[in-house]
Amino acid sequence: MPGQKKSLLNSPPQKSKGFFTDVKYFLFNKPIIPTLIKFHSEPERHSYGRRIMQRIGIDVNNYSILNIHQIGIDVPVNYVFEELLNWNGESTCWPNHIAKVYRIDDRLENIQILPFGWHHYPFGFKKSFLGFGFIPLFNIKALTIKQVPDQGDMDNSRYLVFACSGGYPIGIFSFYVRSSIPEQNEIEQTQLFLGVGFDFYGKKNWSRKHMVVRLWKLIHDRVTGNVMVRFKQLCEWKFNELKKGRTF
Repeated sequence: MPGQKKSLLNSPPQKSKGFFTDVKYFLFNKPIIPTLIKFHSEPERHSYGRRIMQRIGIDVNNYSILNIHQIGIDVPVNYVFEELLNWNGESTCWPNHIAKVYRIDDRLENIQILPFGWHHYPFGFKKSFLGFGFIPLFNIKALTIKQVPDQGDMDNSRYLVFACSGGYPIGIFSFYVRSSIPEQNEIEQTQLFLGVGFDFYGKKNWSRKHMVVRLWKLIHDRVTGNVMVRFKQLCEWKFNELKKGRTF
């Protein structure tokens, strides 16, 4: 791990140049740091997910969390959260050539994710392509943007919670940022969590063993791991450069 950390500080994430490099960086490459939280049992996973949802104010009866990823970032909590607030279509941490981030009116509260950057269907298709509606991949509506921790919050936590709809099978997802807890063997200054629920066209209660869920989860976990490692790299490199006096 020390060698990996040192290499992350040397340069920012390499920017993708197109569809094929997006596939390489985010799907083919195995993340150098594992981020998926693994649980010993289904009840343990379920309990952990419910605690997170309750912390961020999500109704546990309407949503479930399919998976949770975690990564330590060795910069202050507020800096990590500020970088999250800058999430847009120019990010080097996101596969923008496959799934373009479009902030409506340049607002984080209202985002569309567009396949290949398409605002309209290709080849003259009007409302769907071969019967599938995937433009946008999903609409993202902010439910909560918690920028300031509650008074007395020992974890110094902040979070973003979004509800999603559209052609991509996500019901809800959240970025949760807090100070590291030494008692849990967390070394870096900050811990970033990404929790994702599952709602495939309203099928909120599909089993984790459902074929569609399992396939989607395999793809999602690989992409999410690479996104989080690249975000860690960006934060730590950029903060290190700021300490040297560089401005961005």
